[in-house]
Amino acid sequence: MDTRTSPIRLRIAQLREVLARAGVHALLVPSADPHLSEYLPGRWQGREWLSGFTGSMGTLVVAADRAALFADSRYWVQAEAELAGTGIELVKIPTGHSAAHIDWLAQQVPRGAVVAVDGQVLGLASASALQAALEAAGVQLRTDVDLLDAIWPDRPALPAEPVYEHAPPQATQPRAERLAAVREAMARHGATHHFVSTVDDLAWITNLRGSDVSYNPVFLAHLLLDMTGGKLFVGQGKVDATLATRLAADGLQLAPYEQAGAALAALGPQARLLVDPKRVTQGLRAQVGLGTPVIEAINPSTLLKSRKSAAEAAFVREAMAEDGAALCEFYAWFEAALARGEPITELTVDERMSAARARRSGFVGLSFNTIAGFNANGAMPHYRATAESHSFIEGDGLLLIDSGGQYLGGTTDITRVWPIGNVSAAMKRDYTLVLKSTMNLSRARFPRGTLGPMLDALARVPLWAEGIDFGHGTGHGVGYFLNVHEGPQSISKTVPDANMAMEPGMITSIEPGVYRTGSWGVRIENLVLNVPASTPEGGRFGEFLEFETLTLCPIDTRCIDRSLLRADEADWLDRYHATVRERLAPRVAGAALAWLRERTEPL
Repeated sequence: MDTRTSPIRLRIAQLREVLARAGVHALLVPSADPHLSEYLPGRWQGREWLSGFTGSMGTLVVAADRAALFADSRYWVQAEAELAGTGIELVKIPTGHSAAHIDWLAQQVPRGAVVAVDGQVLGLASASALQAALEAAGVQLRTDVDLLDAIWPDRPALPAEPVYEHAPPQATQPRAERLAAVREAMARHGATHHFVSTVDDLAWITNLRGSDVSYNPVFLAHLLLDMTGGKLFVGQGKVDATLATRLAADGLQLAPYEQAGAALAALGPQARLLVDPKRVTQGLRAQVGLGTPVIEAINPSTLLKSRKSAAEAAFVREAMAEDGAALCEFYAWFEAALARGEPITELTVDERMSAARARRSGFVGLSFNTIAGFNANGAMPHYRATAESHSFIEGDGLLLIDSGGQYLGGTTDITRVWPIGNVSAAMKRDYTLVLKSTMNLSRARFPRGTLGPMLDALARVPLWAEGIDFGHGTGHGVGYFLNVHEGPQSISKTVPDANMAMEPGMITSIEPGVYRTGSWGVRIENLVLNVPASTPEGGRFGEFLEFETLTLCPIDTRCIDRSLLRADEADWLDRYHATVRERLAPRVAGAALAWLRERTEPL
């Protein structure tokens, strides 16, 4: 990279001029928008625009004399490559939830100086931690400015795509019932009003969907509810007159998107406002009138939407079968094309797999960027092939494919690893250990209410026994035709809180992995549903739950080192493959059916 003409270096230099004029020593640029979304509309992709780092998570700090990007192990290889020549240093952090950037600021910024961050994209909980650390270091925090506007001339506008209704039969609960359930929770908290900014929460509450955010069928809006009605603050023209009339019938009125803050400011002392400090920004919270009592608690909808109903679970099973059939079609083509010697790249995998999904009933779009990583690329958990940088799938090694779809009746997310040519004994060992890890957690029974992070070690034990670990979480919640990553449950090393309790109806991923930097990566992922478990004690010690594996796709047996697999583990895999064959065989034919039968042969 030519350091004289590097666009990143030029942008950083321009930003430092703006910081100097504003009397600011350092700018914090989080990966966030006013809704604290994971996937950001273009307008709020400032961290990527300013640094060149394209990973979905990371925090950038630009100071007068240094610039640093904070990223966890999923992105280290990618970040090192993308930051090369920019003058931005990579600070490796243990997890995506690390607050290392706060400690860095407290240490690097001189006393009496000013740190700025756009409060409209800074989470309230994060703002509290940042404020406390900077105050202790004698540093002032400014949250009232968006300094990127001064140097980003072609900054994207707000998305204008239309909002639509998630309709029956896949929308299994009327909007009025969801509003009533949220208001019931508001009453328990003693709240008269409730403000919701997270787009998946308000999409669930309203039974509305959109396409403002890549891969997640959501739209940008805020929602202010009272005990009888509410206002949906959304871009003008995004909701047509017919839909607006239906919303009005349920007591929801439309208001311009930019008026949400003014509505919060207008609440008087007679209102008692419920907000979730982890799911609202500091900028919006600061606009609440000083005389309005505020109650801080988790959004009721976050808990409600995490527990899928029996009707929703049935639609999810249908979506999984459609998704599995699409994968059978793709893999049958893929293996035949390889055998014919056709040139196949990682990009080809994405294109052909996406096309197979698009032919299935109820398909709306992908649920995230397809990850197709061959050999060393598979060792980067969030790798993405591009036209400028990708690999041909040829020779010997392992191909990791992590992909998913959005269907009207559910959201899918699956990872499989496939042998290409000859597979070494070391590759088979890693593959088998990961498979054992996936099965170990998949077979677990646990008391209802167990905190998700308490289950994390069950997946890691087979790897820990060999001195191996992985840097990402074991499992994340999954939405119902909503975000592929949702809370509140998480199976990870995260410090647990009471809202992470495992309850019936929750859908979570199980995805342990092994990553050999520069060589290969292995990850095997299924989605599972929390269901009641019968125990020999018959409930004497309370309710127990177990996992129903929802994902339907063969797990390749050619990569297994049979000497590492116990008889009970082989039996679990055989029973899983029998289910996959039974559920998918009626939906495929020809080469796809032949491939399915071959790949589900019992061990």
